[in-house]
Amino acid sequence: MLILGIETATEQVSVAIGGHEGVISTFEVARGRRHAEILAPAIQFMCRQADIELCEFGCIAVDVGPGLFTGMRVGLASGKALAQALRIPMIGISSLDLLAFPHRHTDRVVVPVIDARKGEVFWAMYRQVPGGVQQVAAPTVGPVDELVADLLARSQEVLCVGDGAIRYHNEILDGYRCEFGSSAHPSAAPLVQLAHARALREEWVSPRDIEPIYLRLPDAKINWATRGSRR
Repeated sequence: MLILGIETATEQVSVAIGGHEGVISTFEVARGRRHAEILAPAIQFMCRQADIELCEFGCIAVDVGPGLFTGMRVGLASGKALAQALRIPMIGISSLDLLAFPHRHTDRVVVPVIDARKGEVFWAMYRQVPGGVQQVAAPTVGPVDELVADLLARSQEVLCVGDGAIRYHNEILDGYRCEFGSSAHPSAAPLVQLAHARALREEWVSPRDIEPIYLRLPDAKINWATRGSRR
């Protein structure tokens, strides 16, 4: 089964094609918040270069967050539209899973940290298991000092990855000594790999059942709630 992976939860737009042969093709670009402009041409370019028609895909995999609201919506809407048009199922995978999976060979606890803006970060924790990683702490959103407090409470050897880890590198190190990886953004390559494993187990869903993981209300809802409380 050929899988099209779409990842737009952070500043980067990433698209990949893969299946039982592994990842066949990957396209990535991080150039501001131009997800809507970049995504469709990126998919067309990759299919053309790989000599693959859209009708050959058997599943669409998408990053369901957490991440930037606008970017996530672009990826989810595009993925759902394609899946509905092609009448194929979908698989949704967390951006935190995608950041952790490439580091599945480390003995350290992997902590993906995504910049949530407004002085906050999204994070979770993973440990190595045969064939991959297992989540050992649920996805959370909060200020960096809450992340540091979480790390101190667990007191384990840690590898922090993601754009949040890069942005708040000094703040994290001030509170907890740990290692940092170079991975800044989730990628569609591990998305395809993880989705293929789930597809083999037929763990897919209808496009209408794919839901984003926000962890925090969109800014518009927060603003309306704040406005209402002032009346």
